[in-house]
Amino acid sequence: MRLSTILLLLFAAPTIAHSQALTPEVLWKIGRVSEPRVSPDGKLVLYSVRSFVLQDNKGSSDIYIIPSAGGNTQAIAASQDDESHARWRPDGKIIGFIKSDANGSRQLWEMRPDGSELRQVTRIKGGISTFGYAQDLKHIWYAADVVLDKKPSEIYPDLPKTEGARIIDGLMYRHWNTWHDYAYSHLFVASYSDGTSGEGKDIMPGERFDAPTAPFGGDEQVSFSPDGNQLAYTCKKLQGTPAAISTNTDIYIYQLSNGNTLNITDGMEGYDIDPRWSPDGASIAWLSMEKPGYESDRNRLFLYNTKTKSREEQLFSTAKDGSQTAFPHPVNNAAWTSDSKSIVFTASVEGTKQVYVFATGSKSGPRKLTSDQADYNELSVSGSSSSPVIVTSRTDMSMPSELFRIDAKSGQSQQLTRMTDPVWAGIEKSKVVKRMVNTSDGKQELVWVIYPPGFDPSKKYPALLFCQGGPQSVVSQSFSYRWNFSLIASQGYIVVAPNRRGLPSFGEEWNDAIAGDWGGQAMQDLLSAIDDVSKEPYVDRNRLGAVGASFGGFSVYWLAGHHQKRFKAFISHCGVFNLESEFGATEEMFFAQHDMGGNYWDKPEPRSFSEFSPHRFVRNWDTPMLVIHNEKDFRVPLNQGMEAFTAAQIRGVPSRFLYFPDEGHHVLKPQNSVLWYRVFFEWLNTYLK
Repeated sequence: MRLSTILLLLFAAPTIAHSQALTPEVLWKIGRVSEPRVSPDGKLVLYSVRSFVLQDNKGSSDIYIIPSAGGNTQAIAASQDDESHARWRPDGKIIGFIKSDANGSRQLWEMRPDGSELRQVTRIKGGISTFGYAQDLKHIWYAADVVLDKKPSEIYPDLPKTEGARIIDGLMYRHWNTWHDYAYSHLFVASYSDGTSGEGKDIMPGERFDAPTAPFGGDEQVSFSPDGNQLAYTCKKLQGTPAAISTNTDIYIYQLSNGNTLNITDGMEGYDIDPRWSPDGASIAWLSMEKPGYESDRNRLFLYNTKTKSREEQLFSTAKDGSQTAFPHPVNNAAWTSDSKSIVFTASVEGTKQVYVFATGSKSGPRKLTSDQADYNELSVSGSSSSPVIVTSRTDMSMPSELFRIDAKSGQSQQLTRMTDPVWAGIEKSKVVKRMVNTSDGKQELVWVIYPPGFDPSKKYPALLFCQGGPQSVVSQSFSYRWNFSLIASQGYIVVAPNRRGLPSFGEEWNDAIAGDWGGQAMQDLLSAIDDVSKEPYVDRNRLGAVGASFGGFSVYWLAGHHQKRFKAFISHCGVFNLESEFGATEEMFFAQHDMGGNYWDKPEPRSFSEFSPHRFVRNWDTPMLVIHNEKDFRVPLNQGMEAFTAAQIRGVPSRFLYFPDEGHHVLKPQNSVLWYRVFFEWLNTYLK
């Protein structure tokens, strides 16, 4: 076990005084628990913990194991290298995992469940990103990059000094936070025999597409058939500009015997992702969005019958009159029970994420297992539908990720891990209260209010309106390391976090209402939330601020031109400022076209550009503004922050620009994060305290 991990687990707690306030430095001492995987016999659970050393400005992951019934945890892979992505071999005797050496090469390694008999399985040039086993243990699949494009200096070898130049013929030349690197992630199938793998076969030869999909796809997008003869995978088989304007990913089945590939979602034009073969081989479950170009549509659960080749949406409830209603919440993390009779999944419900179970073929709809003020996130299932072992990671706004076991009958949760206790135990936690607020159009809006530790209702506190990003991204019970509500509240602020119009978990109508209406009802919902909470005697209405990132940053810029003296300070992180210039510089055009209602050159011009762009209301800016933006943010490019800061400076508005050259849409490096929080709180304290 590495020294930093030992210190984290054993010696962190005594150095933290009782009732110490949460700080950015303490936040980076918390080990981040993830990747639960239940063993095939249901008795053990694998998981990863990522820990960071602030002074070194980097982190690394270790692998742990714990009984599924609860008990002592054990580190089984905790060397100086990075070890993560632990997966059970189907026979339960061996654990496969990704080990990254000092040079950054990621390879498949194996070990016994006690950490013994360590051995390297793959030696792929350039490394692999993820992998999986066939049930019969005769094959493995893995994902690795394949270079298919040439740099200009390779096309014209007499011009070697043009190394950084690019010849671009279509969009998606950069994505999220990286420029295209002339390579594509491909899936390979290799023979396997007890720790030895053969040469991998590229099942996508010559294809200029990524599988898993970029930038965040992983092994959840790939699944072997139970007999090991077929491989289902997710891919968007579009390139360049067509890829930038479409969400059409599909589910493909590759036949190992003859190399043929079948598209089982042909004609379904939205996102189709995460195929999961049933253990009996009769069905493939996957998640599907119906509307082309809409990246935040409701995820539906579909089944493909491998015999009849038919596909059918699941999750309907039947009323007494025989009518059926679709399950209204987006589905994630679908997992089969071992007898193929049930599917366990998570869904966003009223500002939380809960666990459900669905008996396939049932007309009564899914059964909700949990109803906690918490988020159940990653999910792993082992065992039959009569007695499944269900383990998830769980968070709330005052608790980092830990593993819990869910009883399939009662829905009761049992905490398994307490990896974050040594650091977290000395911190006085914030109180989180659910509040329902009337909106300006007579609807009900769920608002989370986070109170400072030691809150005293006889005192007056400054309050911050948190403007959520997305724009379709639920304000749920997550424990964020980027926007940590407990940390913000611990500095003496009441945080008001509304689930405004346009957020999932409240039905499709509420979720879809943001499209084409960025500056409309969603903004009124934000104002309704802060106005309602500000009526409380403990809120100082003369010390209100508004903060947010991405669409939340857009919201801050928009409020700056419309807030009618409500706020005394604004902070916008990577926010959209000018809708026209953003439209021309972002990468996923399907999002921009859908949410703006078209292109800015269309006739008639979509009202989004003419009525809602914050840059058109700079003449009303009069409130101090902190602008934060990052060089490698290609979703909301740097020019948006630069334009906003320039506008504030020319207007004579007190303003500051915090710039990170090495971050994307988020601030992920430890020391950058601490700097972010320090400047964030300095700005708020200057104008609200």
